[in-house]
Amino acid sequence: MNIKENIRIAIFSIRTNLLRSLLTMLGIIIGVSSVIAIITVGYAGRDYVVGMIKEMGSSSSVSITINQNTATPSDYITTADIERIKEIDTVEYVSPTSISIGNIASSEKDGIGFAVGGTADLNHIMGAQCTYGRFFTADEVESARSVAIIDTASATTLFGYENVIGQKVEYSYNGNSMTFKIIGVMDLLAMFGGNTDDLMTSMQAMGGMQDMTSGMILIPATASAKLMDAQDRYDSCYIMTYEDDQLDAAGEEAVNILKARHNNFDRQVYVATNMASLVELLDAVISIFTLFIAAVSGISLVVGGIGVMNIMFVSVTERTREIGIRKALGARTSTILFQFLTESVILCMVGGMIGLVLGVSGALLVSSLMKVPVTIKISTILIAVGFSSAIGIFFGIYPAKRAAQMPPIEALRRM
Repeated sequence: MNIKENIRIAIFSIRTNLLRSLLTMLGIIIGVSSVIAIITVGYAGRDYVVGMIKEMGSSSSVSITINQNTATPSDYITTADIERIKEIDTVEYVSPTSISIGNIASSEKDGIGFAVGGTADLNHIMGAQCTYGRFFTADEVESARSVAIIDTASATTLFGYENVIGQKVEYSYNGNSMTFKIIGVMDLLAMFGGNTDDLMTSMQAMGGMQDMTSGMILIPATASAKLMDAQDRYDSCYIMTYEDDQLDAAGEEAVNILKARHNNFDRQVYVATNMASLVELLDAVISIFTLFIAAVSGISLVVGGIGVMNIMFVSVTERTREIGIRKALGARTSTILFQFLTESVILCMVGGMIGLVLGVSGALLVSSLMKVPVTIKISTILIAVGFSSAIGIFFGIYPAKRAAQMPPIEALRRM
């Protein structure tokens, strides 16, 4: 008997007992659909998050921060430190940063303000582009000009529209105030890897002012230092090298320079973090977690396989007469074996294809709700077909072998 005939008989047997076959497939359908959906959504989410971080540019930089628990006022990063770090051969850009939370006011509204200080190099390090206007220049930073870049959502909140170039905001911190002219508008929180609404909501909640207006601006580091009464004193900096594989060495050298200049080798004051390594770690963690959840979901495939084995035993028992007649007429053991094995594989493959359709549909539905782009890969289809076929062979071979090895006399005696 050829393969085509085996397939015809298998399909006939499945159609004859359609309800029983569908119930048998249920475990395979659930297992395959859940595994496919989890893998597809998991990897789509990973690609989306990692891609978003890489697009911001900050993934190709080293962040050096001050350990607030061990640092003294003399340990903070200065402009002279930044200039010395710039002399490292592999360093292309470096920018100090400072952060403060105060009050912000426009001609229309006022509320909680979040200000980040940086230099012109920060534009290159973060890879950000202004939606409107421009970034501040090195001359504006050096002269501590009162210019600012405002977050897109903050512009809408404070002024009622996005393109607020030329407008002014007043920022106050610890009793000091400065009026800044807006020269640029961009998604600042996206630039630093966050969400504006979430940050502002957290700030408002901390102050017990959920209904209060909030806003975020990016200003020259020198202007920020004036506001914070901390002339030439910064608690962190970002470094960008010419090549990504130079980041670790540049970060280590920068830390050693800071330790030597501030004479604090005896204390752990500076922490260098390779943002690229964090992205790789995030990628690995999401991938491992996705595979783990998919493996747990795949347990249902084993349960489905046991169901297939059980129903194949039932089929062998029901078709004892057929087996006896065929063996009496000269059918070989291998022919009987492949007949029942084909039925088992087709049963699982049909379940696998149904599971594939349901899994892909579920993945597309979840991705649309999460607004994450999803791509159905060929490997995903191969996983569905391969898993279902393997289950069919593994759990079908014993019942098929039992049917093939049945003595013709015993089979005919049961007629």
